[in-house]
Amino acid sequence: MGHKASGMLAGKKLKKRRKHARWQNQWFKRRTLRLKAKSDPLKGAPQAKAIVLAKIQKEAKQPNSAMRKCVSCQVMKNGKKVQAFVPGYNAIKLINEHDEVLIECIGGTKGRAKGDIPGIKWQVIKVNDQSLRALLSGKIEKGRR
Repeated sequence: MGHKASGMLAGKKLKKRRKHARWQNQWFKRRTLRLKAKSDPLKGAPQAKAIVLAKIQKEAKQPNSAMRKCVSCQVMKNGKKVQAFVPGYNAIKLINEHDEVLIECIGGTKGRAKGDIPGIKWQVIKVNDQSLRALLSGKIEKGRR
């Protein structure tokens, strides 16, 4: 494209040009076509309840060599299976199979996996309606179900 149109009757051309240019922007495109909500297992919600299917360990990416503790769980509202990271020292011991967990996005601006855990975008924040952080700090005991 050459120069921007200028002059008395250039408004329509400028508007058309701007419209075309906006579709080249990936963030505009994702927002307008609602691509996140469509592909998202939580369907655009900030948090969701899930049932723990299994406890798993993921190997951290290079140069780290830790085994990150995660759970494989099934989102209640649509039955999709996701893997969620369990943050905190010995926190995985507080979670059993068939427990109900609340998961949320780990964060990071791009909506991708964060840090050295490959392919994991979610983290656990509550177990059986009790805050994981409060359980870890010993403020509350894990309830019997």
